[in-house]
Amino acid sequence: KFQPWPKELVDGAYYIKATTDLKSLQGTVVRNAITAGQPITQGALVKPGDRGFLAAALGPGMRAVTVPVSVQTGVAGFVFPGDRIDLVLTQTVPGGGDGPPLKVAETIMKNLRVLATDQRTTTDVDDQGKTVVRNISMVTIEATPAIAEKISVARTLGDLSLVLRPLADSASELDQAIADG
Repeated sequence: KFQPWPKELVDGAYYIKATTDLKSLQGTVVRNAITAGQPITQGALVKPGDRGFLAAALGPGMRAVTVPVSVQTGVAGFVFPGDRIDLVLTQTVPGGGDGPPLKVAETIMKNLRVLATDQRTTTDVDDQGKTVVRNISMVTIEATPAIAEKISVARTLGDLSLVLRPLADSASELDQAIADG
């Protein structure tokens, strides 16, 4: 909220009601905690695409880990920053006895937040306001340190595929995924 402030203490870096367009601040995140009543300076907020945005967007204790994807493994480009995904590992394992090797798939992580696709932390829209779908080659996701380690190992074992989750899934599933990770 905007609040009165002594004129002699107003700094040029503060957001001032008369000159600040609140819509321009949508999607920004704070670099550090801000206490109630503290003036917000322009250096305290980071916009998507700015240097340091990804680190500021991470939750406390979380890490960013990148997974290579293709059109087939990346939900045909329909994964966007802010979406939630599951990760499926597909690998070849020895068959029983003299049998041929078998392909197996297993969901190894659930309900992970997508931070960026390729090097974009925002979703592009066309002039009609519709989301632009692009082929992507990398997806950066938010993970605990333990989950990031498991993802790094899984990348060496086989192919990772993204599975898009619905927006209506519950937050308790994220808590369970972190507890299991």
